[in-house]
Amino acid sequence: MTEVRFEAGEAPALVLTGTGARPRAVELIGARARTVARITGRGKTWRAKVPLQAARWGGPILPLPSGDYELRVDGGELPAASVPITMLGTLRASLDDGRVSVGAPLDPAYDSWEGQAALERRYATRPNAQLENAVFFESFYGRNVSDNPRAIDAELVRRAPGVTRYWSVVDLSVAVPDGSVAVVEGSPEWWRARGAARLLVVNDWLRRRFERRGGQRVLQTWHGTPLKRLALHRGFDPRRIIAVLRESRRWDVLLAQNPYSARILRAAYAFTRRPVWVEGYPRNDVLVTGDGGATRRTLGIADDERVLLYAPTWRDDREEIVDFLDAEKLARDSGAVVLVRGHSRTLLPGKDTAGSRVIDVTAFADTAHLMAASDALITDYSSIMFDFSVTRRPMFFFTPDIAHYQGRLRDFYFDLADRAPGPLVSTQKELTRAIARHDPTAWAERYEQWRAVFNARDDGHAAERVVARILDQGFVTR
Repeated sequence: MTEVRFEAGEAPALVLTGTGARPRAVELIGARARTVARITGRGKTWRAKVPLQAARWGGPILPLPSGDYELRVDGGELPAASVPITMLGTLRASLDDGRVSVGAPLDPAYDSWEGQAALERRYATRPNAQLENAVFFESFYGRNVSDNPRAIDAELVRRAPGVTRYWSVVDLSVAVPDGSVAVVEGSPEWWRARGAARLLVVNDWLRRRFERRGGQRVLQTWHGTPLKRLALHRGFDPRRIIAVLRESRRWDVLLAQNPYSARILRAAYAFTRRPVWVEGYPRNDVLVTGDGGATRRTLGIADDERVLLYAPTWRDDREEIVDFLDAEKLARDSGAVVLVRGHSRTLLPGKDTAGSRVIDVTAFADTAHLMAASDALITDYSSIMFDFSVTRRPMFFFTPDIAHYQGRLRDFYFDLADRAPGPLVSTQKELTRAIARHDPTAWAERYEQWRAVFNARDDGHAAERVVARILDQGFVTR
């Protein structure tokens, strides 16, 4: 007979107790995280304590990411009992038929359509009050703390340490910078911070209803120079047009990596009467100022290992990362470590890729640090191509579905084959051959032409310039 319960406290856990033979192992296995129980007892009873928190990539111990987990008992039976939703302080959890569901620590009163509607009404109708000298940051809908908002946060700490910094997160598994305040999306604290901060810095749509307060500003940093057609450029769709115009009117300033992006983003979002700051991307400063050594050590990769970063974009017709590449075979054939980086949109629905000398880094917070640690990039139509070129390292374009992608999913702003600073290949065999035979001098002229268009402002000081403008405009004060 096995009994089961949840244990709250500073280290929340799932606790199994039983009689008879002690199981060999008890694990909780999820798409992006895994924990192992500590099993005690050698007599008639045993006890297995499965942590509901974990550390990853050398970071702090945090609650498990939201999602479903399989409870696996090796050498024993799964508990027959079910445990309803239980609040455990930093998360909530439930157990049913060997499946553990983990969620953000939202009060059940608010975790419903009615509860969120009530909080939204309170947010939208509250009286105008003095705004806080604070910034509300959100990166990729709170799935991680990264990208341009993270780089701006770090520079803001240096220039204006007295500013309060709120970070929107999907749950408390997302580590926030030291000295900042994590606010879980949908919580009363999240709605309050969103309405009280003088400045919002986001890199994607605000999505939920946004009601601007007098003096409140929004800096939209966006998240990449576009190759793929965006927003109004994706064809005539009345609903999309209305949504795009509603969203872009929420922004006060738009950040662009280069003049090419500025022109496209202005037109794609009808952002014509407000400023666009063409300052380079703060997220790319580390590609100029860093060396990637710390990231390699975090990932357990030796300094003399060759590292290939595989980072495809997402597809409008699927949730998970594309499966065109056999990462383990590539690692074996190229004699390299292969880092697999899925798009932020594949983080929650997908699962880690496994294999010898393959490391799935989709859940790694910041792509820029992965780029700094890599010797070459393999991508397809992702905007990462415009960032990695800051390093001047080789790029390979693995595009087996380019006809389908351009014809059925998204068209491009320019012909990639005509301008790419590296070879386009359509099979893994061609990719392996291109990597083995790569001659940088053959691509040098095209590479420098590419950098002149897309990386002229990526000089390691973009965050300094952006924060200087934030302070000069009085969006927040020192």
